Order: sequence, then structure tokens, then C-alpha cells
Amino acid sequence: MFDSRSPYPLIDIGANLTDKSFTTDFDEVILRAKRANVTQFVVTGSDLAKSRSAYEMSLASPEMFSSTAGIHPHHASSFSDEVAAELRSLLENPEVVAVGETGLDYFRDVSPRSEQRESFVSHLELAAECGKPLFLHQRDAHRDFLEILQAHRDDIGDVVVHCFTDTAEAMHDYLNLDCHIGITGWICDERRGTHLLNCVADIPLDRLMIETDAPYLMPRTIKPRPKTRRNEPCTLPYVLQTVAEARPESEEEIALATTATARAFFGMVSNPE
Repeated sequence: MFDSRSPYPLIDIGANLTDKSFTTDFDEVILRAKRANVTQFVVTGSDLAKSRSAYEMSLASPEMFSSTAGIHPHHASSFSDEVAAELRSLLENPEVVAVGETGLDYFRDVSPRSEQRESFVSHLELAAECGKPLFLHQRDAHRDFLEILQAHRDDIGDVVVHCFTDTAEAMHDYLNLDCHIGITGWICDERRGTHLLNCVADIPLDRLMIETDAPYLMPRTIKPRPKTRRNEPCTLPYVLQTVAEARPESEEEIALATTATARAFFGMVSNPE
């Protein structure tokens, strides 16, 4: 189904591997990823239950999986002092390498915007407390997102704005705040991602990371187009290929650099496999 393989090991910094769509064939999904030379994964925690499951996954195979712990802005209404306490407990574990997914999403407004902002600020405070990086989400909320991030930037450490889909102006605003940028298969979408082809070269190589956001955002550069709509980590080489087409570096240079950057950012060790 997917036949692209990177000659160099890749790290998928954003994979929703706790999603129910992976329940029945998880082992096959990971096997396909390994065949594509995607050797390590940061498993996204997007609510409390998925943050726990992501941690359990990383605890079982820490050489392969790391995890994040946080509440996606869609679930901001569920955030409370009790939830914050549970996230804090999860973040005490070395396998949990970042705070998030958190941020703002005004595209769908699943949770009220005021509650999204409150949850985001609480996560930033939690990151300042625990000293771990932030794994952030922003969609159609750049102005408020930037204002909140600027207000807390001096108190927090490393930041990645993951699954970046916004404008070149927004990207430069984040780079000016010393953030990293995560690029997904959105860049492979000829309908809505072509603007990324024009600005991805502006990201310093040591600030760039790649990800699938699986099971979402199947790269549309896969030919023939798969019958399934479920994305998998094994498609990460397609993201790499498209990024390389839009940058001055070779595919090899980008693969080596993004893997090294991900390991340094999340404190991951090399997978012996």
C-alpha cells in the first residue's frame, strides 16, 4: 500500500497512535513504519485518557516510543485542577517528554474560546514548572495564540508549533520567539498546502521537524492514492520528500537534521534497531 522508504532513520514527532483506528492492527502499523525506516515516535496525548495510554505505550517500549501529556484545545472544557494534577504526575516520568498537545483552535471551536485560552495558559504554567518542552497546536487563532505565548515565553523552555498550517507571517512570528516548527502531510496537499512550499525554506534547518499527525493528513503525493483514509507513520518519507523539494538541502541532509533535532528537543536516545 505504501512503498516509500527513507534511507535514513526518521522520527515521527506527532503520531496519535492511541487512536481507536489503530486498535486492531497496531503491530502491523508499527511494522510498516519500521520498513519505511521510521524508527521512533512521539505519541501525542490529546486528552487525559490518551495521555495515560501514550505514557503506557512509551513505558512498555521506551527505545521506540516517547509520549506527551496534555489537553487538546478541543477538550479544553474538560480541563480542571484535578486534570492538571494528573498531567503533572504523568510529566514526572522520563518517558513523557513534552507538555501538550495544547494551544488554540478557533477553526472548529469545539470548546469555548475563553476556556481554550485558560487551558493553554495553565499548560504553559505547567511547562514552566516541570521544565519540559511544549507541543503546541494552533489553527485560525494566531493572534490570541501569539499574544499568550509571548507573555509566557521567558518562563518556558523549548517549543514546537506542531502540524503547522498557517501563513508565512505566522511562521516567522513563531521563529522570532525561538520556536521549532513541525511539518506534516499538509505540505503535500495541492488544494490547501501549497503556501507551505513557498515558506518552508525559511525555517532554519535546526528548527525543522517532520511528523504525520496519523491517523490524520494522509499525504496526497502518494501514488496510486490509497483506498484508506487512515494515515500511518510509514508515510513520513513522503513528507520528507516534499519538504526536500522545497528547500536547498538534500533529502539526506534534511532526514539527518530533523532526526537529530527531534532527539535533542525531546531528549530521546537513538533506537538500537
